[in-house]
Amino acid sequence: MSITKEDELIGMKKISDVVGTTLKLMREYAKVGISTKELDAYGGDILKRYGAKSAPYETYGFPGYTCISINKEAAHGIPSEKKILQEGDLINIDVSAELNGFWSDNGGSFVLGKDIHNHQPLVDASKNILRKAINHIKGGVRISDIGYIIETEAKKSGFKVIKNLAGHGVGRSLHEAPENILNYSVTSNRERFKKNTTVAIETFISTSSTVAVELNDGWTLVGNKGGYVTQHEHTILITDKHPLILTESNAIWD
Repeated sequence: MSITKEDELIGMKKISDVVGTTLKLMREYAKVGISTKELDAYGGDILKRYGAKSAPYETYGFPGYTCISINKEAAHGIPSEKKILQEGDLINIDVSAELNGFWSDNGGSFVLGKDIHNHQPLVDASKNILRKAINHIKGGVRISDIGYIIETEAKKSGFKVIKNLAGHGVGRSLHEAPENILNYSVTSNRERFKKNTTVAIETFISTSSTVAVELNDGWTLVGNKGGYVTQHEHTILITDKHPLILTESNAIWD
């Protein structure tokens, strides 16, 4: 979305604060013994209190208000009463919503309780790579250059990237141009980030896989070669200097 008026920036700030706050509160609410369905209902109630509509639920008919992926689920995990959170689980929560015609998107992976399965290095790599990528974004920067940074930093940390999941433009709809802000470099892509536009930048860092494949439920994605995947995501406003991080309320870097 191109921001041309002050009220558009205000609208994007409001919905971004809502989804960021929802993600933060859901992360704090998660505890051993509760189901992902209960965690999702908690997030859905927060969105409703703000007057926001869950993007996956309202727009795509997703069976939940948020996507909650556990352990070897890479993305789009369906909340379920049968999925009970356990100590050391690798959890990803992705929250996107609409308010007053504006849309925003954010997500984050974390380890529940003690890191008994050694997932924290993967989580930390994803967070740090997202920070480095965002710090390099400004108007005029090639989109492929950011993909190069993400993949290069992942390799330095001993990890891979998922190549068929990507960041995207966001604002007047959940997904808009640029559609594919990939986690690797496509040198033939000469598209550049534009000043005063809003985009969702997200990392998909993996231990083993490079492609996400869909399960028979029609939603849940897992890695093509197994292993684990972490994702972190911010919606940002691109400037000619450092980007404005609209979803900073999610505190994923704290």
